[in-house]
Amino acid sequence: MGKFTREDIVRLAKEENVKFIRLQFTDILGTIKNVEIPFSQLNKALDNKMMFDGSSIEGFVRIEESDMYLIPDLDTWVVFPWTAEKGKVARLICDIQNPDGTPFAGDPRSNLKRILKEMEELGFTNFNVGPEPEFFLFKLDEKGEPTLELNDNGGYFDLAPTDLGENCRRDIVLELEEMGFEIEASHHEVAPGQHEIDFKYADAVTACDHIQTFKLVVKTIARKHGLHATFMPKPLFGVSGSGMHCNLSLFKNGENAFYAPGTGGLELSETANQFIAGIIKNATAFTAVTNPTVNSYKRLVPGYEAPCYVAWSARNRSPLIRIPASRGMSTRVEVRSVDPAANPYLAMAVLLQAGLDGIKNHLTPPPPVNRNIYVMDKEEREEVGIVDLPATLASALDALKANEVICSALGGHILEHFIEAKEIEWDMFRTQVHPWEREQYMSMY
Repeated sequence: MGKFTREDIVRLAKEENVKFIRLQFTDILGTIKNVEIPFSQLNKALDNKMMFDGSSIEGFVRIEESDMYLIPDLDTWVVFPWTAEKGKVARLICDIQNPDGTPFAGDPRSNLKRILKEMEELGFTNFNVGPEPEFFLFKLDEKGEPTLELNDNGGYFDLAPTDLGENCRRDIVLELEEMGFEIEASHHEVAPGQHEIDFKYADAVTACDHIQTFKLVVKTIARKHGLHATFMPKPLFGVSGSGMHCNLSLFKNGENAFYAPGTGGLELSETANQFIAGIIKNATAFTAVTNPTVNSYKRLVPGYEAPCYVAWSARNRSPLIRIPASRGMSTRVEVRSVDPAANPYLAMAVLLQAGLDGIKNHLTPPPPVNRNIYVMDKEEREEVGIVDLPATLASALDALKANEVICSALGGHILEHFIEAKEIEWDMFRTQVHPWEREQYMSMY
């Protein structure tokens, strides 16, 4: 996105006939929230005087601490292209502040900035993130509700007419480009009805802003095509689920800190190896955040290209961490377990903190695993030190609570409310009677 001054925003709003501005933020569970104001209130918002009742947002604050200020990030100004009929709608992404001007501890975006300051104290100047979010397109019924009928029967990199989502995907790309995204590729994914649109990497906060905007655009444009877009990790049994692989790199003064030319082998720096070691050490604990729903763990199973084992490699795609072949400025660590249901601000905070833990403590990663882990039995995996990712949300939460590094990445407020919400979610699932159980047991017993 562009760099804007206050004067730029007021001028552009007038020139583009903006009638309403959404002051947007993200709650702890990753849901986009907004306070919509008319153009007449724009100057008040730009003066950082726009307040809202934080007690109405799940996991935010107690009633007696409810007054929160919305602090717009001017560089996130964008006009939604599809809102032109009676005046356009624009948005500004906001940080949340307490009345005394301090960052609100329950704001995921501000929390990520806190971890980035810790990174800067170690001498790094940038944490770049390249996300690869996947989604499914389902048809809508006559009432406008999503069905389980896919919009196509295409496969990986298929073309129309097999890929009936191509026109929808193309319109999504055009809208994103009009909003300032640099789209690198868009294609059909492995499963029928599954799609991926890749956009250029950015600094961590901007990348997370992009992910949230991307989700909003995808859902909006899909509905215009009579389709429902979902970022649910595993909407269908028997096909691949949707991931959000995250390509991560640390920079120092414009140089990629992961790249060590002339060192032979993978040309990975000591910093890169320590970062990988930190990710591996803390992986079971950060999984509750990067894979935050009951459904997330239906994706993390063998046989569907999603990682379920904690290992790394530059040669195959079965481990948690892959090192893509590009070197130089493009040297990066790809974490493949993350799914698009994750709150991106929290996911990047825990991944960064995990990597920094490896750097701070000079950790050494285990040897890379260059064979297909899916065909190894449990004894073989244990012999080379490969542990399993958590198999359920409940076990992931237990691992999170036992890990000081990842708990510190969330901070006390977010940690408490995140765990509370997710334990309720698990208990609701655990106590529900599911159709599978009736199919298995009603006649048998």
